[in-house]
Amino acid sequence: MAGVVDFQDEEQVKSFLQNLEVECNYQCYHEKDPDGCYRLVDYLEGIQKNFDEAAKVLKFNCEENQHSDSCYKLGAYYVTGKGGLTQDLKAASNCFLIACEKPGKRSMQACHNVGLLAHDGKVNEDGQPDLGKARDYYTRACEGNYAASCFNLSAMFLQGAPGISKDMNLACQYSMRACDLGHVWACANASRMYRLGDGVDKDEAKAEVLKNRAQQLHKEQQKSVHPLTFG
Repeated sequence: MAGVVDFQDEEQVKSFLQNLEVECNYQCYHEKDPDGCYRLVDYLEGIQKNFDEAAKVLKFNCEENQHSDSCYKLGAYYVTGKGGLTQDLKAASNCFLIACEKPGKRSMQACHNVGLLAHDGKVNEDGQPDLGKARDYYTRACEGNYAASCFNLSAMFLQGAPGISKDMNLACQYSMRACDLGHVWACANASRMYRLGDGVDKDEAKAEVLKNRAQQLHKEQQKSVHPLTFG
């Protein structure tokens, strides 16, 4: 699409959006471009608010093209029953698994979600948590610098569970990793461990540094939450 669009001109905007839809459809279904399909999803969601049609494109792009970000978003649709889809956590887990295995912007979050669903147990055949699978996918996501997975691993080793021995040293290591990645509660937990000498050598100075880090992260999170304004 060439030329500059005057977004104050209603007719120009209308023409631009029509051309955009045609272009995205062509890229998706004729050029077989997975990224074009994902742009079509963005258009359907953001401009048309047509989530039912967006779900169809996501299914096509995930199932036919194995497009990682499309599979991630389709999984999220299945979790909530969005876009006219029946809520289905097993289908969601399968989508997240594809997204985890394929490179994409949400790959590590997808791995984390596979871990979450395995940890919850509802997607498993016996309905019981699969802690080994949860640990494996949390580990994969943590290694990809996904803070929430590092924190969940620290909690698993902190508490211990069937098949996972309590290990305060590992719990502290994962808490520190999550803290470095900006997880406020991980910093707080690591601070407490160093203050008590729980699984690590007692270190009041390090505990204080981690406590301050947790407080700073909390302040930053509070600043990033803006009240809704109209006008």
